[in-house]
Amino acid sequence: MESVETFVDAAGIESPVRTDDYGVRILSQDEMDRLKDDRVVSEYKQQKLEKEAQKNWDLFYKRNTTNFFKDRHWTTREFEELKACRQFETQKLVLLEAGCGVGNCIFPLLKEDLNIFVYACDFSPRAVEFVKQNSLYSPERCLAFQCDLTKDDLRDNISAESVDAATLIFVLSAIHPDKMQHALENLFRVLKPGGVVLFRDYGLYDHAMLRFKSGNKLGENFYVRQDGTRSYFFSKELLTKLFHDAGFESMVNDYVLRETVNKKEGLCVPRVFLQSKFRRPPTLNNQV
Repeated sequence: MESVETFVDAAGIESPVRTDDYGVRILSQDEMDRLKDDRVVSEYKQQKLEKEAQKNWDLFYKRNTTNFFKDRHWTTREFEELKACRQFETQKLVLLEAGCGVGNCIFPLLKEDLNIFVYACDFSPRAVEFVKQNSLYSPERCLAFQCDLTKDDLRDNISAESVDAATLIFVLSAIHPDKMQHALENLFRVLKPGGVVLFRDYGLYDHAMLRFKSGNKLGENFYVRQDGTRSYFFSKELLTKLFHDAGFESMVNDYVLRETVNKKEGLCVPRVFLQSKFRRPPTLNNQV
């Protein structure tokens, strides 16, 4: 059985997008044909990409500096926990921004909320330096550090069970699927019981997934860009399993359909994201 989500483009023209009972976007025949290519990047190149992952992200920020991503002013609108998860009004909120990039999420939050402390970490040392160079950066309100989420780096900078909420926004998709669960287990350890992970990332059959050309596939729903950075496209089922296996419980986990206008190419394209909230159980029964 199908349902229809309606996009409204910049000109006010409605265009229906079909989804199945699970909210998964139904592809056109042309789109399905594009995904049929089974050729996968060689094992040697895949190992090289994994080994050079940090270097490739560092080069990304060297090329683009702070100009690639827009500031994310939507986080408090989409994730009310950034305002509501305090136990009392004067409590300082302790937030972890995992994969902070150059600070497009944390600096709007720091401007909006004076009673917040942010741990900001990123895989790229260059991105962390950009965060520290921002005029809004203050050691009293923010600690930025380089971190590999798939290793135990978080423990060196953040005490166990000390974080109220963590954001994971377009970050997990850049990690090799074999290492995703360990990254989530590391987040679990630093969150307080009852603490939440606020998640947004690429969903299955997002337009970006369909744009990859032959020769860029690394595995199921996993691709490499021309610059060597990688991206995974999540189904709800897989994301739920990853978080549950790491000890979390689900709060919200839904596909979000949006439309992006690409003026350069004259296209209005459907975007598919997963927007989710997972909680470390309030009790201590689920230790990892």
